[in-house]
Amino acid sequence: MNRDEILYYLTEADDDSALFRRADEVRRRYCGNDVHVRGIIEFSNYCCRNCRYCGLRRDNVNVVRYRMSSDEIVAHAIEIASYGVKTIVLQSGDDFFYTQSIMCVIIEEIKRKTDVAITLSVGERPFDDYRAFRSAGADRYLLKHETASDKLYEQLHPQQTLEQRLRILEYLRKIGFQIGTGNIDGLPGQTVDDLRADIDFLRDLDSEMASVGLFIPQHDTPLAHYPSGDVALALRAMALVRIATKNSYMPVTTAIVTVDSSDGLQKGLQAGANVIMPDFTPDRYRKDYTIYDNKMQITLEATYGAIKGEQRHIAQDRGDSLKW
Repeated sequence: MNRDEILYYLTEADDDSALFRRADEVRRRYCGNDVHVRGIIEFSNYCCRNCRYCGLRRDNVNVVRYRMSSDEIVAHAIEIASYGVKTIVLQSGDDFFYTQSIMCVIIEEIKRKTDVAITLSVGERPFDDYRAFRSAGADRYLLKHETASDKLYEQLHPQQTLEQRLRILEYLRKIGFQIGTGNIDGLPGQTVDDLRADIDFLRDLDSEMASVGLFIPQHDTPLAHYPSGDVALALRAMALVRIATKNSYMPVTTAIVTVDSSDGLQKGLQAGANVIMPDFTPDRYRKDYTIYDNKMQITLEATYGAIKGEQRHIAQDRGDSLKW
């Protein structure tokens, strides 16, 4: 798909059905009909970063902070595995309370007691940490690039650079991680050319997982007064990413389900997604993982219902890289 086609579907297309059919055909050809279920544990909402759109940002004094203990995390992972979930996603803010050694023990214990794949989503860390996490048994690393625009990235992420984030992604791949990344559609200041650049970036990086998120404001952030992104545009972007990346795993992001709570899962699957990530964070913590307002919980029941409704199959394997 060339630049003009991408821009057409992002700006001018009146009927999305042809685009979604094409994305679905690509998904079926390169990924099959399985939908992979990956269970998330949001184990800490502390963060040392100050991203302008995120409710977990360091300067937000109103969020109730929490940290799960190592034992809690491991026990919860074992419980999730007992439901037949094949991948555990350990997600947090950039929280260095969890040192390299603490994280390695958590990874090793989960690996010893289950047969799941482990995806880490714990932000920017020293390169030595990444190597240690991989050696401990972590399989995948999710680090979203958020936007392929250097200017917009630096406006939204004080004291961080897109260059460093891309350097980390390349290093993660080099040391053997299956990598995941993705953007946020609808960011304040984002242009259509920025969205096209995101699609080009995801195609060129050819990561094992590629996601399309959606900006939703959080009331305690500098971007609180901006409107949410357009879910219809995000779904078109998902379809374009599926066509561009062919066999990358692509989730229906929670943000899309938050904005379209009735049909978001189904629409995401129709747009080329082949992953759903139900949230297993314990209730007493989940309410405080306020990256944006009114964040929905994707449940295992809703996940299975959406898969069945689209006449797709629940994957029985771990969902390792289709790039090999």
